[in-house]
Amino acid sequence: MPVTYSSYLKLNELLSLQQPVSDGPEHDETLFIIIHQIYELWFKELIHETDYLKSLLGTEDTPRALHTLKRILTILKVVVAQIDVLETMTPLEFLSFRARLESGSGFQSLQFRELEFVLGAKNAAALERYAAGSGERKRLERRLREPGLWDAFLRLLAAKGHRIPREALERDVARPVESLPALHPVLIEIYRRDPVLASLCERLVDLDEGLMEWRYRHVKMVQRTIGTKRGTGGSDGAAYLMTTLNRPMFPDLWEIRTAL
Repeated sequence: MPVTYSSYLKLNELLSLQQPVSDGPEHDETLFIIIHQIYELWFKELIHETDYLKSLLGTEDTPRALHTLKRILTILKVVVAQIDVLETMTPLEFLSFRARLESGSGFQSLQFRELEFVLGAKNAAALERYAAGSGERKRLERRLREPGLWDAFLRLLAAKGHRIPREALERDVARPVESLPALHPVLIEIYRRDPVLASLCERLVDLDEGLMEWRYRHVKMVQRTIGTKRGTGGSDGAAYLMTTLNRPMFPDLWEIRTAL
């Protein structure tokens, strides 16, 4: 059989995966399912591209790394924009099938947690949401132990001859990235003397800002849809999401702004 558009994309399988569980079913449940399935596909691609970006930094391929970062940023804009579509659903339309979600929640998205880990937002407590010995938990445990994007970036700077503090290069990669004042003079010097690496720094700031925008839009969408109700997965809903705002992945790149 020759390869066709449908066979290559597995369209029969793909288009059979939208299966509402509400009675009727409720009209808006199809939209809800499609949007979240698309999110998971984009999360998969973002993880794929970030892994590739780390490998490019490891081989000192700065031009290709900048190109890949541009792609990641473009995808992230699409991810954020999809919230506009979700917000066409009114609170009553969502409530018409929300109870059928039972304990299901975006809070349980394995790929989003994995993406956070790859980018450097490590949180060992997230492992507890998955059964010991399960494939999901093993997957996150591997990501917890491996260096994140920031670690790959610092190694690139060191390979390019910049004097990165030892504590930055030998930090515990299972912990989230924390501010290191000893690194600031190095980053400031890069901004002043190395335009190519400075551009890379700025793209990482763009990535950080895009992630914070995603979190903010997500919070406002939840508040707009369910107010202060608890999340379907047992979380505190919007109250929990508010605690995730203004947490930069790469704090040092923000803290040096005043000294530039």
